[in-house]
Amino acid sequence: MRVLGIDPGLVNLGWGVIEADRGRMRHVANGSCHSGKGDLADRLLQLHRQLSGIIDSYRPQTAAVEQTFVNKDAVATLKLGQARAIALLVPAQFGLTVGEYAPNKVKKCVVGVGHADKRQVQHMVRMQLPGADLTGPDAADALAVAICHAFYMDATAVAPKVRA
Repeated sequence: MRVLGIDPGLVNLGWGVIEADRGRMRHVANGSCHSGKGDLADRLLQLHRQLSGIIDSYRPQTAAVEQTFVNKDAVATLKLGQARAIALLVPAQFGLTVGEYAPNKVKKCVVGVGHADKRQVQHMVRMQLPGADLTGPDAADALAVAICHAFYMDATAVAPKVRA
């Protein structure tokens, strides 16, 4: 299964694609979409177009997006929420199911600790995806989201069925 992980951001939206098959994972690609400066609507459109191109190029079968944490700055939180809407909308437009994971859940899944720092996440992503050339911290976070989604997809696939 090809999995797209997305780390939402208005300036830098990280993305990562992995192949997952019964607990085995392989790095496919990673990077960041950049919105530049200007009107918010134009920036969101740039993110939409870039993310659409990534899905069109790499053809993932499912996607996952990191949930937003609340900032003290309400305006920044609102703008991040709008970028996150693009991260949810684009995969849905391509007919993909989209999982959502809290940042602490992603870190706990990938690092083993829910409050891991970015360096620890990057290190564990490299360990779990040997040979992956990380293009930056946003891309590493997106790959961590993809790894988390692959783990939970496998966990639900092998979970015993409970009869009522």
